[in-house]
Amino acid sequence: MKIALVIPAYNEEQSIKKIVSNALKYGDVIVVNDGSADTTSTLANEAGAFVVDHIENLGYDQALKTGMHVALELKYEFAITLDADGQHDTEIIKEFILEFGNHSDLVLGYRDKTQRFAECLFAIIGNLFWGIKDPLCGMKGYNLGMLRLARNFDTYGSIGTELAIRAAKSGYKISFVPIKTAVRLGKSRFGGGLRPNLRILRAMFLAFWKAPKIKNGK
Repeated sequence: MKIALVIPAYNEEQSIKKIVSNALKYGDVIVVNDGSADTTSTLANEAGAFVVDHIENLGYDQALKTGMHVALELKYEFAITLDADGQHDTEIIKEFILEFGNHSDLVLGYRDKTQRFAECLFAIIGNLFWGIKDPLCGMKGYNLGMLRLARNFDTYGSIGTELAIRAAKSGYKISFVPIKTAVRLGKSRFGGGLRPNLRILRAMFLAFWKAPKIKNGK
C-alpha cells in the first residue's frame, strides 16, 4: 500500500518531531504547517516529513484540505489523518492499515472521551443517522479513490465530517478503530468557551443538506 499520513499542524513544536518520527514507520508523512509562529515547520522537516507551509494561519480544515490534495496529487492510494498534538498514539496507525487490507473505504477512529458538549451531541446524531460513532475524531483513514470521485470534498468548511458523512450516505464500506486519547501538549487549536461548540453545531446541521452522496458511490 502507498500510504500518506497527513498531519495539520499549528504551533506544535513540542510534539511534532516525535509524531513525525513515529508515523514514518507506517508510510510517508505530509505535514501542513498552518502559519505557525514557532519552529513546527523546521522540526517536521528535520524529522523526515514532506512539509507544506501556509504563509498565514488558515485554520484546521484548510490545512487538512491542503494535505489531502497533496496526497491526491502525489498519487497515494490511502491517506490517514492524525493530529499533531500528541493525542493520537501513532501505534494505532497499523490498525487502520489492517482495515484497508479488509477492503474498507473509510476507517474512522472513535475516542474514549470527548471534550465538549457539542461533540457529544454530534456523536449521538452521527450514530443515529449515519452509523458514525465519532464524526469529529481527527484520526481518519481514506481510500483516495473515493476522494477522487468526491471531487469537491469541502463544501461547508468541515472537511473531515463531510467526507465521513458523504461516504456513509453513499454506501461505502466503513470500519471503526477505538482510540484512547492522551493529554495534548500545549493549547487546543480550537480554543475554549462557546465559539468552538457553535462551530461544531453548525457543521452538524449543515451535514443534513450540504453533504451530498459521492457520485458513483457503491
